[in-house]
Amino acid sequence: MSKDNIHIVLHEDGWAIEKEHSNRASRVVPTKEKALGIGRDMAKKQHVELVIHKKDGTIQDKDSYGNDPFPARDKKH
Repeated sequence: MSKDNIHIVLHEDGWAIEKEHSNRASRVVPTKEKALGIGRDMAKKQHVELVIHKKDGTIQDKDSYGNDPFPARDKKH
């Protein structure tokens, strides 16, 4: 079973925290910063990715809190 990522998206009443494949927002808050805090906590608990959107709906950034299939490599100098 795949886990649904958490998305931070613009909403008519502020910013929404939405689970992927859900018909409605888990929560709507007035600021993007507040939505990021709540979404990050949810993503950490559920071990999924947090997908952050810009006002125009495009993806701004992604943060992985799950089992990343491509873990970061140590940089060698």
